[in-house]
Amino acid sequence: MNSGGGQTVTTKSESDSPANAEQHTANLGLLRPPFVYLVSIVVGAVIHFAMPLRFLPRTLAVPLGVPLVAVAIGLFSYSVAKFRAAGTPVPARKATTAIVRTGQYRFTRNPIYLAFSLFQLGIAMWVNSVWLVATLATAVALMNYVVVPREEQYLERRFGTQYLDYKASVRRWL
Repeated sequence: MNSGGGQTVTTKSESDSPANAEQHTANLGLLRPPFVYLVSIVVGAVIHFAMPLRFLPRTLAVPLGVPLVAVAIGLFSYSVAKFRAAGTPVPARKATTAIVRTGQYRFTRNPIYLAFSLFQLGIAMWVNSVWLVATLATAVALMNYVVVPREEQYLERRFGTQYLDYKASVRRWL
């Protein structure tokens, strides 16, 4: 995925052509981030409906979950807007054309993944499901140890020291 912090660095080259775009991506296969989180939510929900296991007092579930879902949607929308403003695609299957270093990208290299995680945590609180929290833990582990490292390797190859400097100055998550 594209990343960034205080400014937007744009690098375009002949490798940005559609014919070469496939070889210039993070090559995630089936591990597309939205798919990871969608599967996590579906599996957690199925388990929850089969064997409900709650973790919050009923009076706190909705008041905590709903605002967290709203924050996640806002963070996601703002992050996507930053990518679009920089002229770089959001989907990891497309070649990255810029390192976004503005807005929330000054504080976290992966605000979209953070938004996905907060969204699932908010849903877990809202429906009061330990299973959605458990499957979220699995999704975050998969993102942290498989997906993000592949993306970081791609960005290092693509942008070299520009990305390495950014990576050294901004945390992966928070």
